[in-house]
Amino acid sequence: MERESMEFDVVIVGGGPAGLSAAIRLRQLSMEADIDISVCVLEKGSEIGAHILSGNVFETRALDELIPDWKEKGAPLNTPVTSEKFFFLTQESQLRFPNFMLPKQLHNEGNYIISLGNLCRWLAEQAEALGVEVYPGFAAAEILYHEDGSVKGVATGDMGVGRDGENKPTFEPGMELHAKYTLFGEGVRGSLTKALFDKFNLRENCDPQSFGIGIKEIWELDPEQHHEGQIFHTAGWPMDVNTYGGSFVYHLENNQAYVGYVVALDYENPYLSPYDEFQRFKTHPMMKEMLKGGKRIAYGARAINEGGFQSVPELVFPGGAIIGCSAGFLNVPKIKGSHTAMKSGMMAAEAIMTEYKENAENPAKVPSTYTELYENSWVYKELYSVRNSRPAFRKGLFAGTLYTGVSLKIFGGHEPWTFKIHDDHSGLKKAKDCKKIEYPRYDGVYTFDKPSSVFLSSTNHEEDQPIHLTLKDDTVPVEINYKEYAGPEQRFCPAGVYEFLTDEDGSNPRLQINAQNCVHCKTCDIKDPTQNINWVVPEGAGGPNYPNM
Repeated sequence: MERESMEFDVVIVGGGPAGLSAAIRLRQLSMEADIDISVCVLEKGSEIGAHILSGNVFETRALDELIPDWKEKGAPLNTPVTSEKFFFLTQESQLRFPNFMLPKQLHNEGNYIISLGNLCRWLAEQAEALGVEVYPGFAAAEILYHEDGSVKGVATGDMGVGRDGENKPTFEPGMELHAKYTLFGEGVRGSLTKALFDKFNLRENCDPQSFGIGIKEIWELDPEQHHEGQIFHTAGWPMDVNTYGGSFVYHLENNQAYVGYVVALDYENPYLSPYDEFQRFKTHPMMKEMLKGGKRIAYGARAINEGGFQSVPELVFPGGAIIGCSAGFLNVPKIKGSHTAMKSGMMAAEAIMTEYKENAENPAKVPSTYTELYENSWVYKELYSVRNSRPAFRKGLFAGTLYTGVSLKIFGGHEPWTFKIHDDHSGLKKAKDCKKIEYPRYDGVYTFDKPSSVFLSSTNHEEDQPIHLTLKDDTVPVEINYKEYAGPEQRFCPAGVYEFLTDEDGSNPRLQINAQNCVHCKTCDIKDPTQNINWVVPEGAGGPNYPNM
């Protein structure tokens, strides 16, 4: 059955802050120049915002540029930051760092505690009002190419294919979307973006990307424990001083709080479980006091980019560009990437508009001025100034903290050297060289098992479809991962997707993939020590359905 096709000037893959900002800016510029540019946004989630998960303390800099009257237009920024604290934890106590000791990049005056998913829903409304066509529930599954090798567009995935690969009676072929330019804003570790990296050697002149896994819950707190606008972060316990990570707690409106934990994915011990580190964190006396009498109402997880300046790839290629977290613009010390992602989309839009002004009928295939705009932007300056902060922590918590303080407060981030970034999966040690970590049992009050957590994420997939967590070699999980690394996928996955089963006597180990549990965090694709797992998109609209993340 032939696929139907649709023609646009620009197709944007991903309805996150970068993609929607690019769409809005394109339509703004096209209307100003009186050059009609048709724009389409594809989003694999069931609705805009369904797959968006972030801390999120939001810096408005990019939004101020994109939509200066966002307050009048009702943008969902309702909770300004009123106070902030930073603690170092031991198992039973905490030490607060005075705010004056923190570099200015870590301060949050003027920022807002928001749901990034709700902001994206609002941005989609603004985009549609400008004439952008927004299509949620359609997963871009394939890149299309012209005969000369340039990107022609994308195709959405087929619907109604059974797990055995055969077409079901409900089969519908995917749709091709052709465009002069295709922008890829899939978020962290996008499956199509990975293919572009290889096709056009876009990572040839940059360091590997580094990642963390962010795990987040929303709690309804006892009103006496709720302090609207308060935020705090912690480092230290429960993790060892050689593993980078820490917590965030943000008190938003309606007696709710975002409670989350980030673990860097360059950790060495295969017995470490980021999910269980987060659960254990909530048993700290300070956290138990805050959460007492509260109720957990939502859960989610997502990988984040941590490589920063050194890991930003070549941004353009024939037929399009990479924007947002697909490229990796997170400012690690700030713990913020939404504002930089939005600005990247805006710059890509401006680069495309430059080409249309040169030749509206036949614009250049490569929107090359995007790279120039980035290199002269505040995004570039911001990332450059903090480029050494994350790699400094490879020497441990205390060395990294000391270096970051000196770098940012004394040198302003302009020291005449740049540390290298290393990939995450190769740092995992063999199980025989590591100590097993014993995590406490879940109590159902402060700590919870993975099935109950996945339930709160409202994750849903059509079960009779090909498993989207593909293996390059079916023998590797048992012969290498299980035997040499003690099966780390069953611990680094925060959703219980990977499970090793054995016979009653412990023999015949085999991997079971519970794909229906997948929250699309991409951790498995990143941390698998053999890089044998390849995450690809499932049917459109599958995955989590985050209401307020």
